Amino acid sequence: MTARILVVDDIPANVKLLEARLLAEYFEVLTASNGPDAIEACENAKIDVVLLDVMMPGMDGFEVCRRLKSDPATSHIPVVMVTALDQVADRIRGLEAGADDFLTKPVNDLQLMTRVKSLVRLKSLTDELRLRASTTRNIGIEELLSRTNPDLFSRPRVLLVDEQPASFRRVVQMLADAADVDVGTDPHAALFQAAENAYDAVIISSRFADFDPLRLCSQLRSVDRTRLLPIILMVEAGDDARIIRGLELGINDYLVRPVDKHELLARLDTQVRRKRYNDHLRASVAQTIEMAVTDGLTGLHNRRYLDNHLQTLFDRAVARKRPLSVVMTDLDRFKSINDTYGHDAGDLVLREFARRLRKNVRGIDLACRYGGEEFIVIMPDTDGDIAEMVAERIRAQIAQTPFSLGEGKPDLEVTVSVGVSSLRRGADNPQNLMKRADVALYEAKTGGRNRVVAAAA
Repeated sequence: MTARILVVDDIPANVKLLEARLLAEYFEVLTASNGPDAIEACENAKIDVVLLDVMMPGMDGFEVCRRLKSDPATSHIPVVMVTALDQVADRIRGLEAGADDFLTKPVNDLQLMTRVKSLVRLKSLTDELRLRASTTRNIGIEELLSRTNPDLFSRPRVLLVDEQPASFRRVVQMLADAADVDVGTDPHAALFQAAENAYDAVIISSRFADFDPLRLCSQLRSVDRTRLLPIILMVEAGDDARIIRGLELGINDYLVRPVDKHELLARLDTQVRRKRYNDHLRASVAQTIEMAVTDGLTGLHNRRYLDNHLQTLFDRAVARKRPLSVVMTDLDRFKSINDTYGHDAGDLVLREFARRLRKNVRGIDLACRYGGEEFIVIMPDTDGDIAEMVAERIRAQIAQTPFSLGEGKPDLEVTVSVGVSSLRRGADNPQNLMKRADVALYEAKTGGRNRVVAAAA
């Protein structure tokens, strides 16, 4: 696992020690001796994880963390506070500043590597989502990150998998003020329970008489519904082999018994916050992609989507030796509708036409608004004769049923001209297929409108 780690400490010996440990695991290491240099490195050097000393002169680690987390450009970078302070108040202060994790000096090698590797995996996912968001045309990454996520501060829902009543009751009591906890005592049923409910995290105990808890961790990572669900493993002191194997299987964090309440709350909070952050990014990316390929007025796919997807449908038809047809429509004298009744009326007509068009084609057909008052339907597994029949049905349905312009306004009679073309065996391509439909549409318009013309086979 390769990543760039920033070590921030004003004591050179501490820096060298951490640097040597990280280099031995093939991480790339950058160093900074003060807060301002650390912030500058995070802004410019594509840092994956920050190991941040708390006690530094001038700007201490808490202030550095606060500034990093308050800046949308660096807020996604995981920060691990490395401190000799082990008081609860110090951990709470670090959490309030936005720290993702804590390590107490002297730093245990296993804890250091497991925490860093876990955060690197999460950072990689976040980076991928941010990249997708930043490359979309309809929204900027800064706007995306500045949006308020309404779920960020809601009470999390947690699944605790533990078959020992004394153990799970203690954990439930610890989380009583912080989370809604469901307990699963059967690890086999817990997999289905996790998949069927919207949990923010799952905590798995290692104390099972006849079951390997790592099997459940592996199963959760292999199921699509739970593969991104944070997993925290509760293990016995000294069970390093299980921790290492668990991290290899994809658990996010672990707790060593006896579990400290404040550490449990801190680690759960870290996992929930990061999950919700990534969920928010993922949802925003999906929405942005949907916006990029959908016509906002009619809800049909737009020309951008058509241009990208037509080649796929064409190649599939050729490879399978199946027919493919194109139906290209144009509303007759649409400009006069806008000029006479206004653009609002024109928008109503376009939306209603799109609704009727969608109603008259199959689910596998690709209906798009090509631009203005032009619409296109790509019809897989459909030869020219069938496509012409569908086109005639659409034309007749539009002509027979007037369009409503709203209360107090007369219904409007609308007609449509249609051109149809079909895939030709041999030397054909998507551009020629579309061109033939366009020529057929032109013939329908010049031939008197309100008619269907099919291109010669």
